[in-house]
Amino acid sequence: MENKLIQIIEAALLSASRPLSIEEIQRLFPTDQTPSKEDIKETLNEIEDLCAKRGVELKRVSSGYRMQVKQSLSAYIAKLWEEKPQRYSKATLETLALIAYRQPITRGEIEQIRGVSVGTQLIRGILERGWIKIVGQRDVPGRPSLYATTKEFLDYFGLQHLRELPGLPDLPDIDSLDMELPLEEEQKEVESQSDPQAPH
Repeated sequence: MENKLIQIIEAALLSASRPLSIEEIQRLFPTDQTPSKEDIKETLNEIEDLCAKRGVELKRVSSGYRMQVKQSLSAYIAKLWEEKPQRYSKATLETLALIAYRQPITRGEIEQIRGVSVGTQLIRGILERGWIKIVGQRDVPGRPSLYATTKEFLDYFGLQHLRELPGLPDLPDIDSLDMELPLEEEQKEVESQSDPQAPH
């Protein structure tokens, strides 16, 4: 059965279009033949060892396990698809990075850090990809939505946990942000000129 177990699990991982958890792998078997979680973990370790000299690897991500092309070979495999991979705008990537590193975070806080407005369409696009979700509301006037990343985000980027995100230079705390941006300075000047009571 041991060799058969390897074959069944490997076939399931190759067939699935998403990562599989150990519980999902268990459900592949009849109830009277269900392997234990330990047996499955051992088999997954064996599959990982067997992949050492192959073009695919077993990768553990947030939702479970998946078989994928080895990263070192991706440049060759990419040529199978004429269509170029989807490119994301700098605004989308910056917004996603801020949500990943500073979650939970509101759209207003993202705008404060980036210094520019964040379009509804941009947030909706990331939500539709399933990479972020609304996890609550900030307890301030207007009760803005709080955004955080999802398991789909971790899976897409090949991560098990947020702590595996690469380190970044220190991001400023929202409360201590120095928002003296040129545009805001100009706005202050305009306001002070129109308000004779304003301090100069």
